[in-house]
Amino acid sequence: FVRSRVGGSRNGCDAISYIPTSPEDTTLVFESRFESGNLAKAIKVGEYDYELYLRYDLFTSKHTQWYYFRVKNTRPNIKYRFTIVNFMKPDSLYNYGMKPLMYSEKSAQQKKIGWIRAGTDIKYYRNNLKYETTKGDKSFYSLTWTTQFTHGNDDVYFSHCYPYTYTDLQDYLLELSNDPIKSRICKQRVLCRTIAGNLVYLLTITSPSQHPDDLKHKKAVVLTSRVHPGESNSSWMMKGFLDYLTGNSADAKLLRDTFIFKIVPMLNPDGVIVGNYRCSLAGRDLNRNYKTMLKDAYPSVWHTRSMIRKLLQEREIVVYCDLHGHSRRQNVFIYGCENKHNEKRLRERIFPCMLSKNAPHSFSYNSCKFKVQKSKEGTGRIVVWNMGVLNSFTMEATFCGSSLGKKKGSHFSVADFEALGYYFCDTLLDYCDPDATKCANIYLDLEEKLRKEILSRMEKQGVTSPNDLDMSDLESDLESSDGGSDSSVSDGPPIHLQYSSQRVSLDSIIIFSK
Repeated sequence: FVRSRVGGSRNGCDAISYIPTSPEDTTLVFESRFESGNLAKAIKVGEYDYELYLRYDLFTSKHTQWYYFRVKNTRPNIKYRFTIVNFMKPDSLYNYGMKPLMYSEKSAQQKKIGWIRAGTDIKYYRNNLKYETTKGDKSFYSLTWTTQFTHGNDDVYFSHCYPYTYTDLQDYLLELSNDPIKSRICKQRVLCRTIAGNLVYLLTITSPSQHPDDLKHKKAVVLTSRVHPGESNSSWMMKGFLDYLTGNSADAKLLRDTFIFKIVPMLNPDGVIVGNYRCSLAGRDLNRNYKTMLKDAYPSVWHTRSMIRKLLQEREIVVYCDLHGHSRRQNVFIYGCENKHNEKRLRERIFPCMLSKNAPHSFSYNSCKFKVQKSKEGTGRIVVWNMGVLNSFTMEATFCGSSLGKKKGSHFSVADFEALGYYFCDTLLDYCDPDATKCANIYLDLEEKLRKEILSRMEKQGVTSPNDLDMSDLESDLESSDGGSDSSVSDGPPIHLQYSSQRVSLDSIIIFSK
């Protein structure tokens, strides 16, 4: 796994695969062998037309979604066509207005222009290529777009979302540790090492105290991010959260005085480094393996679960939230866990509802789901909920933009993702306000809204509405699946153990045949 660490192989990358033959050669030179890069192959099918193939997540034969690559030898004001031909999802936000991201080094140097949304004639569609599955052959899908470059001989990058690399995180944490004020309120330690030996960091943020007894009365908040490496928008939300929480505002200080924050900002650095979309170097989705006993195969989620379990022995955890990106829905929303006990019913919905009021132009309460599905039992959200944390959430941010309020029809920027971190902090203060009026009012609103929804459904079905309606038996029936990915539910054991078990089975066959 030497190439799965920052800096990669000591011998560096192989030579580029194509060198233009003359100044008149218009062939673009593609490269993705840099941190978080993903592009397996580029084929020139016309003078300015290219077919692109993404690399699968390492040690898998699926999970093509994240792309991040560079082109050189550009010509200005010429229409280039790019077509990525091996996507697997049948639908995409690219069909609903989303555009690829583009970054020009010359535009950045000359005009301070960073990542921009670019491309015309964007289409996402099923193509004629097939791949094998256990249920038969399935079709690949293509994303195609046309773009023009402003500068000649430029270095231009394309990406699915704003990149945030492991090196970016390390640089950010170094800034925190070098700041004499922030380093007192934000303590960093290594939670564990990954399969490739990269460090998984654990941050503890709270107001410093002269007396250890002062800490005993503080409740905890746990945030994690980037379990899926291709969901870089989650890192930008995490950065906004950390920026605000380590800032000098009165509200930030109140949060630090009130809570102890335990934060794992990047759960899957190996996957981030190599440009995976969903998996770790075990070839598996870490967010289906929070119940694992395999400490060495899934170190970051094993140690995170252990940290949370120990924390619960010391204090109450008010909120656990795992930050993600979503490829098929607009806005930002939460997946929670429904509590059917009468004394706790609907309580898990108060925080998301508050967040929707604090961020009305980006957060959609109507998109939130609270079903506990069997297929998701290995996720951090459900495992932590089963530990006894009522507010155990997955917060999903779209790769595209908003369909709400002032931001309707616009793509989210880095600043928009970072703002969600601020809104999350603001909502924590509202939720834990000693004056419980806000919580009480929202609870009453939720109860009334749910009653109306259930009555409406019963009336449509021709059922006479009872006066004394028991909502606890019916509320989950209103929800469909939470819409998360089932693509890695049944992946099986880590890839190296899978091969080991196959060898054992083969040995057994040989023995029994003697």
